Amino acid sequence: MAAEKALALVVRTTDWSETSRIATLWTREFGRVRVLAKGGRRLKSNFDSALDLLTLCTIVLLRKSSGSLDLLTEAQVVERFPRLRGDLAALYAGYYVAELLADWTEDYDPHPVLFDEARATLRDLGTPTGTGPRLARFELVMLRELGYGPALIACAVCGESLLTGEPQRRLAFSAAAGGVLCTNCQGLHRDRLPLSADAWAALQSLEETADAWRRDWQVAVRAEVRKVLGQYVTYLMGRQPRLLPYLGS
Repeated sequence: MAAEKALALVVRTTDWSETSRIATLWTREFGRVRVLAKGGRRLKSNFDSALDLLTLCTIVLLRKSSGSLDLLTEAQVVERFPRLRGDLAALYAGYYVAELLADWTEDYDPHPVLFDEARATLRDLGTPTGTGPRLARFELVMLRELGYGPALIACAVCGESLLTGEPQRRLAFSAAAGGVLCTNCQGLHRDRLPLSADAWAALQSLEETADAWRRDWQVAVRAEVRKVLGQYVTYLMGRQPRLLPYLGS
């Protein structure tokens, strides 16, 4: 049985026995993996504190057959994100990132772009710009990587371009439709949320530009973006993420 090496982010841990622990890891090379860390609860173990939640580490694991936990043989800390410990809003946002990666992805379905975005997000959370826009950028990258990127440029129902027509026309966002709705199609979806022109522009910028989250977004726009993305993620997951009520805008 060959050993595999990977760069991993710890997104969930569960005590398995008096001495062992089960961990869910999001790896750059393999995507989500679930491992058994024998001796992982001992004060002095091969894993030290590398299995702390939201820790980035290098790991060595032995792949098991389908349906079985992989065996973690080594884990060494590469990076921690100390800013999260000093900012409660940032910490909740970090836990939210971990929840999405743990619950909304498939085993051994790698997305290196998503891994890099998650790492960058955890580094950036807690900066003076605020956690909300940075988290929104992460969500939009994750949605695109998993094949659920919202329709923002054309109506999600009829496909009409939203870049033409009256600049003051009313827009709305529907999670069930998968994006922004033109005026004519809004009556078809009762779950629609009104979408201001500023919030629509913010969603486009956050999706298209990596550092758009650093801009000085108005509080009302940030709140609207959070509501829209929260509704969309909840709809796609089939339940409300546990950390969602604790997130600010």
